[in-house]
Amino acid sequence: MLRLIHAAPAEPEAPRSQASVRYAQLKPDILAGKVRPGNKLKINDLAAQLGVSPGAVREALSRLVPEGFVISQDQRGFTVAPISIDDLLDLTRLRYDIEEIALRRSVAEGNHGWEAPVLATAHRLRRTPRIVDDAPNFDWLTQHELFHRALVNGAHSPRLLAWNVDRSRDVDAEHQALVDAALDRDADALAARISRRRQR
Repeated sequence: MLRLIHAAPAEPEAPRSQASVRYAQLKPDILAGKVRPGNKLKINDLAAQLGVSPGAVREALSRLVPEGFVISQDQRGFTVAPISIDDLLDLTRLRYDIEEIALRRSVAEGNHGWEAPVLATAHRLRRTPRIVDDAPNFDWLTQHELFHRALVNGAHSPRLLAWNVDRSRDVDAEHQALVDAALDRDADALAARISRRRQR
């Protein structure tokens, strides 16, 4: 049986929230190689391990299909997509390109209702440790994705975002700079800061 490293949440969540959290769990596991390319992803087994409904797991896996991480085949279920280093680099470049477009649209189209979630998610992210017991903290990964999603939601275009555990970076300062550029409605600065992340 496929084993994931995450514990089930302590409190029940709404189905869509469950799916979003499971998606945020499964994606880094696939990227980190904890779930190997070609492995079959058994919905009922994953649901039991994660303590959620099969429907939430199915929705999470379905979200990973168009991103190229999971393959869905009729009558055969879901498997982890075969992927190479070149594929990962291409996906990363594409994600940054899409994110830059969405950030510019958020600055142009976002109203005050867009700014509030940016501030709230940035605050939660700052208060969540990145590393716990010398390992990436799943709660931080979740908050990190929610923060970046809030940045692009002014354009209603949330996109795939990766996580980074490079301890030499001042990630809190990087995220605060993104918040400042967003609230200043400075699309060029926002895009430039995202571009710097791409080059690291």
